[in-house]
Amino acid sequence: MTHDRRLVILAEGNFGYHHGKTAMGVIRFGQDKVLAVIDSTQAGRNVREWLGDTGRYDIPIVASLSDALGFLPRANGLLIGIAPTGGKLPDEWRTVILAAIRSGLDIHSGLHTLLSDDPEFADAARSAGVRLIDYRRAPDRMETSVGRLHEPGKRVILTVGTDCAIGKMSVALELRRAAVESGRSAAFVPTGQTGMMIEGWGVAVDRVVSDFVQGTCEWLSEEGERRGDWVLVEGQGSLDHPAYSSVTLGLIHGFTPQSMVLVHMPGLDEHDWDHVPGRRFPLQPLPDFIRVHEEVAGLVAPSKVVAVALNTSRITDEDAARRVIASVAAETGLPTDDPVRFGGGALWASIAAATDALPWVVANDARHEVSAA
Repeated sequence: MTHDRRLVILAEGNFGYHHGKTAMGVIRFGQDKVLAVIDSTQAGRNVREWLGDTGRYDIPIVASLSDALGFLPRANGLLIGIAPTGGKLPDEWRTVILAAIRSGLDIHSGLHTLLSDDPEFADAARSAGVRLIDYRRAPDRMETSVGRLHEPGKRVILTVGTDCAIGKMSVALELRRAAVESGRSAAFVPTGQTGMMIEGWGVAVDRVVSDFVQGTCEWLSEEGERRGDWVLVEGQGSLDHPAYSSVTLGLIHGFTPQSMVLVHMPGLDEHDWDHVPGRRFPLQPLPDFIRVHEEVAGLVAPSKVVAVALNTSRITDEDAARRVIASVAAETGLPTDDPVRFGGGALWASIAAATDALPWVVANDARHEVSAA
């Protein structure tokens, strides 16, 4: 990833933690300069209201592209900052994107709608000499699983969740940060478009043909292990989500993580899925959900949920958030914290110790030692 990009983020009508999670993730964890966010429904506000009153998040929300292009230094890229259901481009955004292209901006998109395959966008980009970057374009590699084993001394940890869009990527990034701060060699493996925008590599696995998901995860794991001894994998979807369970299953069986971290949002009691009026999909109790993950993983390779990471953003009072954390720890018997809100150091220490002690981790290291001897 280059670090001289100056971005405007398009999030019209959607800036916030849910549909605007791509915008939030790039602003919070990315290295590129963000000059402005476009959302006419919230023009005049500032990103600091969501992410904290620091200089890093002093980013104005403006009504239009022309307003955003008025800032100096001038933007050189427009990033589509939404993650809508189905990943489709809103029709009303075409005009803004074409205007950005004609203004000389590269377009960064994580949608399932591939902009570079659109004749109108492609012609405009060629004329303007700019790039259309589709992070969700599937890789050319099409490989099924070969049953790859983890290298000796490597630890692969997958974040899994009780629902979509509750912070699995953020938790993995915060844990990677904590691991590095503790002196560990750690890598983050992006498996979705936002993570790829932040890290500059990876694959959006929800775009990969189902036969090749596990094989894709294996070579992503191999690359992650090349980059660090502790590999934090970005989770996707939820194992019991009516729309996205297949992606989660592919990650579990493809990465064969030695351990998992369960991400949950307190107060959420059913899946965010309302396509059939009146049809509900309640969330399972956390201990049951943990057991299911371990059983499903064990069909291919043993894995254990070693910690719970909570997203307490809905709880405004800090003391109340800490009480909820303590309650979930008692309910599950697992180390529990909110690493985004309170830092990941303590949770990471527990995760690392628990993962190192797992019998299949110890056995894998021993097997390699015997082979080497």
